Amino acid sequence: MRNILIIGAGRSATSLIRYLLDKSEKEDLFITIGDISIQSAQKFTSNHPNARGIMLDVFNDVQRKEAVENSDLVISMLPARYHIEVARDCIEFGKHMVTASYVSKEMQALNHKAESKGLVFMNEIGLDPGVDHMSAMQVIDRIRAKGGKMLLFESFCGGLIAPESDDNLWNYKFTWNPRNVVLAGQGGAAEFIQEGKYKYIPYHRLFRRTEFINIEGYGKFEVYANRNSLQYQSIYGLDNILTLYRGTIRRVGFSRAWNMFVQLGMTDDSYTIPDSETMSYRDFVNLFLPYSPSDTVELKLRHALKIDQDDLMWEKLEELDLFTKEKKLGIKDATPAMGLQKILEDKWTLAPHDKDMIVMYHKFGYELKGKKYQIDSHMTLIGEDQTHTAMAKTVGLPVAIAALKILNEEITTPGVQLPIAKEVYEPILKELEENGIIFHEKEVDYLGYNPDNLH
Repeated sequence: MRNILIIGAGRSATSLIRYLLDKSEKEDLFITIGDISIQSAQKFTSNHPNARGIMLDVFNDVQRKEAVENSDLVISMLPARYHIEVARDCIEFGKHMVTASYVSKEMQALNHKAESKGLVFMNEIGLDPGVDHMSAMQVIDRIRAKGGKMLLFESFCGGLIAPESDDNLWNYKFTWNPRNVVLAGQGGAAEFIQEGKYKYIPYHRLFRRTEFINIEGYGKFEVYANRNSLQYQSIYGLDNILTLYRGTIRRVGFSRAWNMFVQLGMTDDSYTIPDSETMSYRDFVNLFLPYSPSDTVELKLRHALKIDQDDLMWEKLEELDLFTKEKKLGIKDATPAMGLQKILEDKWTLAPHDKDMIVMYHKFGYELKGKKYQIDSHMTLIGEDQTHTAMAKTVGLPVAIAALKILNEEITTPGVQLPIAKEVYEPILKELEENGIIFHEKEVDYLGYNPDNLH
């Protein structure tokens, strides 16, 4: 049997493991699931005869190397910073590797060794990055094949709550790592290009510079810019493009409300709070407000954020129980961001029957024979429940499909890579369609950002 090692048995692994187990008889696969928690690893095997769960500590060199050596292909579902040790083992023992994470500098440095050993190191093959790459390149390559010149490319993605489970004022629940949501947008200014003009948005302005999109059947959404759209210019071959903009999708009103936390400093992760373990939610909020011998926390917060009495923003804050004395942070040496995360997890964790929703939206503007055209493409997917989420499906299925196609030598180009080649994206997108992950395209009038050529 061919052995696939999956390292990391988190929520994102549900669809990945289910797909490979369903294929295991026909494809002669044995799946080893390794996790720091052997209970988590074993839970995912579902007592399947072609699977086992093992305790695997990625920091234990002996344990990790043995597991890698005994496999034919390794899928790392660990946090991105932990991939590199696994990758070095894969080089040492001559094993293919698949991850859903962005390619790090350390990973890229292994490219030559992977190529020389004929190993495929496929990265960025989840949802975003992953499905976004493949669905974008499919259309861009099609436009180029008929002689078109790309003028505009915009790409947006969001993990949201499905309409039938949308029961809070924020129109949002956590469908992915809550920490990543709390820290979103930090680490550098958002950079993009619109109509040939370079644009920058610093973090403190990020959530007040939004744009709007409409998704057929689901209504209006807002988008805030991702950190660096410009890195995709060369990757997608768009060096001369006039507009390149990537962003994150939320329901309208979320960004304005989230900006309150940014302005207060609650998303800061750079220092720890004394006595945070016993601190109430109310005391936590008060940390970020000036001292007053007479004003309440509520009054100080209204004043600090300039919230009017009839502003919906206030109701959104109240809904989170921010002003309660009864609830405690319960985290030792918490940073502000950790405190905020705890408060939000109380309210935004998916209930057992909650369904999440993935929305992805692309705009392609191009010129052909002197005329300008635009294609809008979107994909929406509703999850099954708290465990089998749309997020897990859209992250896990591309990983699983890519892994199997590498094993079956349908994807053979060696080296550290992204799924932007036709050899990769064409068969994977076809199989994703068969699993309900379908993009709908329509041609619309090309407007660009500057139809009147203003500056």
